[in-house]
Amino acid sequence: MQMLINYSFSDYGSFKSAFDADQEDRRNNGLSLLQLWREDSGSAWALFDLHDAKKARDYLDGAAAAFNSQAGVSSVSSHTLETA
Repeated sequence: MQMLINYSFSDYGSFKSAFDADQEDRRNNGLSLLQLWREDSGSAWALFDLHDAKKARDYLDGAAAAFNSQAGVSSVSSHTLETA
């Protein structure tokens, strides 16, 4: 299973710095980064290998708020995907 997350933010540099610093926390919550794409100056997509769906969802619904605040994230949408 994978999770695709779209982040909207005000400044890519601030987002990227906070995103890199948050790697261990995401990994501890069932998410391992496979790829990060920058869509434009205010949006990025991240594809994660999903090791624990419940833990990852709980993280995104709670503890990730601290990351979002530090990174200047204004909105997040996530999609859980399975190979068809």
